[in-house]
Amino acid sequence: MRILLITLLVLLVGAPPAFAQKDLGPDYVPTAFGPMGPAGRDLLQKVALAGLWEGPAGRMGLEKSANPKVQEAGRHLIEGHADLDRRTVELARTFNVQLPTQPNESQQGWLNEMTAAPARSAEFDKVFANRLRAAHGVVYKFLATVRTGTRNTAIRDYAKVCMETVLDHMTVLEATGLVDFNDTEAIPLALVAQPSSAGPSLPPRVPEPVVPQNSAQQQQDDGIPDGLLGLGVVAAVVAGIWLWSGGRSSRKMHP
Repeated sequence: MRILLITLLVLLVGAPPAFAQKDLGPDYVPTAFGPMGPAGRDLLQKVALAGLWEGPAGRMGLEKSANPKVQEAGRHLIEGHADLDRRTVELARTFNVQLPTQPNESQQGWLNEMTAAPARSAEFDKVFANRLRAAHGVVYKFLATVRTGTRNTAIRDYAKVCMETVLDHMTVLEATGLVDFNDTEAIPLALVAQPSSAGPSLPPRVPEPVVPQNSAQQQQDDGIPDGLLGLGVVAAVVAGIWLWSGGRSSRKMHP
């Protein structure tokens, strides 16, 4: 009897909770890392797409620019996307995601601009810095959105690495001093801090009356979580049964 009680107590205290993956719809597939949905697949494809033009752009920065800061930015692009490409291919294989193999039309157009600009010219450096900085700003916002909402731990970790890489690239591109922040079409102004005009203003909230509580009860509610209280009750019940069974055993042994 005592062995049974001890086993029950160990199971109640030590057993980890099991959580089933919630069914989020037909677009989500359960995996060992959590549900894999459209945003995760889109992330892998977009990062692969970025590498298809930013890697070549980085190589042009090294070969065509005479500006040491542009060359440094080119090195960061090459190294950063070599690492991301490896991670992307690995995860795409894990989650069975098809990756693009060619830059899209816009990306190819930016590469064409860099190719057409004369080597060792201010024109090339300007096109290089501004096209890449604008593209990285768009990608960074997308990464933050996926990182915030994904339920897949592998995609979450991958998005974090991507954000760190993109932020590094933005930093070295801005360090060239060639990024035109007056071009608000390419780099939109940040609007988060401006007051929102959407929706009517809410009336002031009337505070609810405070109901006095017994101080002992309030201390118990504030200081002890519900789960711990429940565990204490279970432990007390088990201990009581144990003592009761032990007492009966003693009475049988010593009439």
